[in-house]
Amino acid sequence: MTASQTPPPGVGTASLKLVERPAGSPTGAWRPGDDPGHRRFLEIGDLPLESGEVLPDTHLAFETWGELNAARDNAVLVLHALTGDSHVTGEAGPGHPTPGWWSELVGPGRAIDTERYYVVAANILGGCQGSTGPSSTAPDGRPWGSRFPWLTTRDAVEAETRLADALGIETFHLAIGASLGGHRAIEWAVSHPGRVRNLALVATGASTTADQLAWCHLQELAIVADPYFFDGDYYSHVVGPVRGLGLARAIAHTTYRSATEFDTRFGRAHQGEEDPAVGGRYQVESYLDYHANKLLARFDANSYLIVTHSMMVHDVGIRRGGTEEALSTVTARTLVVDVDSDRLFPAEQAEQLARCIPSARRATIHSLHGHDGFLIEADQMDAILRDFLAEAEADAGGTEG
Repeated sequence: MTASQTPPPGVGTASLKLVERPAGSPTGAWRPGDDPGHRRFLEIGDLPLESGEVLPDTHLAFETWGELNAARDNAVLVLHALTGDSHVTGEAGPGHPTPGWWSELVGPGRAIDTERYYVVAANILGGCQGSTGPSSTAPDGRPWGSRFPWLTTRDAVEAETRLADALGIETFHLAIGASLGGHRAIEWAVSHPGRVRNLALVATGASTTADQLAWCHLQELAIVADPYFFDGDYYSHVVGPVRGLGLARAIAHTTYRSATEFDTRFGRAHQGEEDPAVGGRYQVESYLDYHANKLLARFDANSYLIVTHSMMVHDVGIRRGGTEEALSTVTARTLVVDVDSDRLFPAEQAEQLARCIPSARRATIHSLHGHDGFLIEADQMDAILRDFLAEAEADAGGTEG
């Protein structure tokens, strides 16, 4: 090799695979002063937490569609997954960087018909799209940051009960949640059995497995190991732990899809002209990078830690005689839906729900796509939910429009 030749790239170029760290954007959280879009906000005051602490001056951001009927018996509660928010249906636009995550299921003429039902969805407590969370302003005028308390599934549900009370909803015709949202749906049905008539649990479980804990732990480590995490107090800095958050998302997304899909869709194909032999990427690497970067525009690293923690400690049976005993107390008419290629929430968890909840029925989505099949296989999910709701209304003699 002559002096004029460029040496081949070495191991040091591996760092080029990290997501960019743009200045001036330590968080993707929605913050006061940003366009609210279709969000509404409810002040629910001081909220006692399961830990014994009290979260002061708490707010929930939420959206609604349709109208509550005179009998107040047509309300539907939709509970989002880990990095979701209240924008269940509708286009992307000011205040909403992405379109509704379940638009194929919720809307006029959809399975959850907004011309028939009054649909309510809140951003989870501890989230970053308008509800009180680590990026929110604490009573002392500074962002909560490292001081924000750990939350549980029960804390989130208690906040949502105050929202239901404020909206004049005593009982939901349907509570439906997928993944982490399913954790909250289960908790709703056990904590407040008289407030849920019909329950749909999608790609979820009654308690978190050791395998799920392991994946969550790696995501936590990815964030806290970022040198720009600053122990959670990064909001005053021009950069934040975006690389750690991006890595956490890439790890999570690996569990959201199936190995078969990855092999079928990407195989060992190279990304464009990049050569993996000298540090370039395979297509599957580029795919994970894309989803990592996409999340950074709308999410906050501290909120990711908060909601991941709530997933880790989730067990509907704690202080209730055990998981199966707690499930046996559910009085809602229940639908359990799993995805046959889901490697995050395996079939065994759906089997437990269907076995232990009295008279629960089971349906399976057939998909190559893994856990995300509940989002991607819209036609199957639509048909399953339509049948369940039609039977519910037949049993009840119909819901007033």
